[in-house]
Amino acid sequence: MGARLKFSIETARRYPLSFVLKVLVVGSALLTLGALFFLLAYIIVNGVPHLKPSLFAWKYNTKNVSLVPALLNTLIIVGIPLIVTVPLGVFSAIYLCEYAKKGSKVVEVVRITAETLSGIPSIVYGLFGLLFFVIYLRWGYSILAGSMTLSIMILPLIMRTAEEALLSIPTSLREASFALGAGKLRTVFRIVLPAAIPGILSGVILGIGRIVGETAALIYTAGTVPRIPGSVFSSGRTLAIHLYTLSSEGFHTNEAFATAVVLLIIVLLINALSAGLARRLGGGN
Repeated sequence: MGARLKFSIETARRYPLSFVLKVLVVGSALLTLGALFFLLAYIIVNGVPHLKPSLFAWKYNTKNVSLVPALLNTLIIVGIPLIVTVPLGVFSAIYLCEYAKKGSKVVEVVRITAETLSGIPSIVYGLFGLLFFVIYLRWGYSILAGSMTLSIMILPLIMRTAEEALLSIPTSLREASFALGAGKLRTVFRIVLPAAIPGILSGVILGIGRIVGETAALIYTAGTVPRIPGSVFSSGRTLAIHLYTLSSEGFHTNEAFATAVVLLIIVLLINALSAGLARRLGGGN
């Protein structure tokens, strides 16, 4: 221990800048972890004691403020955008990486556009969804309108993440497949795409996280009705909107913390499931 301490002091004297950078990196990591654990502990301590059976009643009313309708709406609004965006985003990334001409101006424009769209505030997507899906297409405040708005929102994220995952696959794998007589399409879907699945799933996880935590875009498109939808054209609120509504009203703060705990558990379960799936599809690496 003493030798290690002496070595560290000697290293700090010889390379002061490296030592300072190391201290900054370690300090930043500890600060980030501390903030994360504090946030989790704050939510759990204030929410777990208020989890009660009435919160999980099938129907919502002003007394039980049940979160079950919001939970079901959240699962639906997560599922529909993923069904729409994952195929579109992955196939678009495949075209940009494998089929588009290298150095094409069109490819550069698409990439810049996707990056720009990823940085647009969600309220802008909400206003677009309100004008196009709710008013112009006459879908009204509905699950479908909210889902399509979120599909547009996360499509650039899925596409760029899938593209980066495909670009990270070594060219030698493609060349080996071609040398064995495989065609372009077979190489892409049997060699390149399976190897890129863990990276693609990382983008899907980020997209799910953005959907689950979204409020602004859904308030303008899906509405805030606390009920189980009869169809995709019915209005409904998600858990994030349910949490926002309870906290903003000020009458059910304890139930809002309990809802935050449930939302946190759902996000953790989705991330764990996605990570396990990525490891399994990636061969356990």
